[in-house]
Amino acid sequence: MSEQYIISIDQSTQGTKALLFDFSGSLIRRADRVHEQLINEKGWVSHDPMEIYRNIIEVTGTLLTEAGIDKSKVAGVGISNQRETSLAWNRSTGEPVGQAVVWQCARAADICDQVALSGKAEEIRQKTGMNLSPYFPASKIAWILKNVEGAKDLADKRELCHGTVDSWVVYKLTGGKSYKTDYSNASRTQLFNIFDLKWDEEICALFGIDPKNLPEVCDSNSCFGETDFEGLLPAAVPIHGVLGDSHGALFGQGCLTKGMMKSTYGTGSSIMMNIGEEPVLSTHGVVTSLAWSMDGKVKYVLEGNLNYTGAVITWLKDDLKMIESPEETQGLAQQAAADDPLYLVPAFSGLGAPYWDSRATAMLTGMTRTTGRAEVVRAGLECIAYQIQDVIEAMSEDSHVKVHELRVDGGPTKNAYLMQFQSDIAGIDVQVPDSDELSGMGPAYAAGMALGIWDASVFAQLKRKKYAPQMDEGLRNKKYGGWKKAVKKVLSE
Repeated sequence: MSEQYIISIDQSTQGTKALLFDFSGSLIRRADRVHEQLINEKGWVSHDPMEIYRNIIEVTGTLLTEAGIDKSKVAGVGISNQRETSLAWNRSTGEPVGQAVVWQCARAADICDQVALSGKAEEIRQKTGMNLSPYFPASKIAWILKNVEGAKDLADKRELCHGTVDSWVVYKLTGGKSYKTDYSNASRTQLFNIFDLKWDEEICALFGIDPKNLPEVCDSNSCFGETDFEGLLPAAVPIHGVLGDSHGALFGQGCLTKGMMKSTYGTGSSIMMNIGEEPVLSTHGVVTSLAWSMDGKVKYVLEGNLNYTGAVITWLKDDLKMIESPEETQGLAQQAAADDPLYLVPAFSGLGAPYWDSRATAMLTGMTRTTGRAEVVRAGLECIAYQIQDVIEAMSEDSHVKVHELRVDGGPTKNAYLMQFQSDIAGIDVQVPDSDELSGMGPAYAAGMALGIWDASVFAQLKRKKYAPQMDEGLRNKKYGGWKKAVKKVLSE
């Protein structure tokens, strides 16, 4: 028993990781590979589904080789995925139909505008918990059906699969035997009724989507099929945990009870608050989703999604050439002139929660003669914290729960300046775990618990560093007030 292992596949926006957890629940090995970001002249963002699948097989092989374990001791698999990214494939051949439309991409904005003309936008929100937006898969899948050659014909013949990346990965890993998704991912499509817990036929019709072409929705810790990773394992093992990456992080963080909150700092950010077994529809610009369903019991969350958080650091590095590595940002932010009033509003593809303005444009505002490289880099870091605070405030209003702690995860949490600034601007403790891999840890733990390898004590594996507020309240209010004024300048209305 003590030699059993769980493999977790964390398929994210930038790349794919394979993680290996031992019998104690400790992460003992990781392998990863990036995939190409396909961005055209219109700013549309796409991924190659086959590249993603090939990378899953390759990183798993690397993981098993480098770990040097007895492969027969692998007991199961968990999967986390970039959520709203949407794709379609031929049900018979398993070949992709076009590229995947990445969650960041707003190419389907016109489709949302057309649906809005039906007068059904509020009804959609009432059923799905989410404001009508090109961020979600409903309009992305509709765009694929309308614009990708052959997609509509296959759909009409019910020979088309379409959905989110988890269903694609499960389908491919099981050799086409399993076409399933979990409740967390289904709830993010804007096609799923979070009250009735099923695909909503009326909403599907508004987007021209046949619900019979959508995957079967299953508990997040159910068995999604079996895989041997194309012969990398001596025998097939069950895929026993699937969660959208942000839901996986919420579960991995141990935010299992009402009122607990986490923020994942990735390319974008997902801020989530567990609100328990009863849904609360937001009136402050965040959305309501399912956290997960396990053993037949659902939990709900309030969530705010941001398009550009960690991606701002990538922009500073790759596009502006202001830094050579993300690690430089901490030192530069500390060197910046303390009273320089520069703000960056990173609306490169619109603004997400709580504004939901897909036509907002990015802006640097407040430049003075003291503004230079260090000040721009600092503004890039601080805009991450400001955006997250916008969402925390909205959730507190909706839930009537005062937030006392924020659990965080993701690469940017290594940045001490950013974490201290986040604590200062939010006025609450920020808890940083000693692991970067929360998104993959969640489905691994769900799978291991479903298989009887672990119980709830496995969450004690995480150790945390606490950042407590230090900023003067007057300065905090001045800085945050300046941010609010900057945001107003970029909104399209």
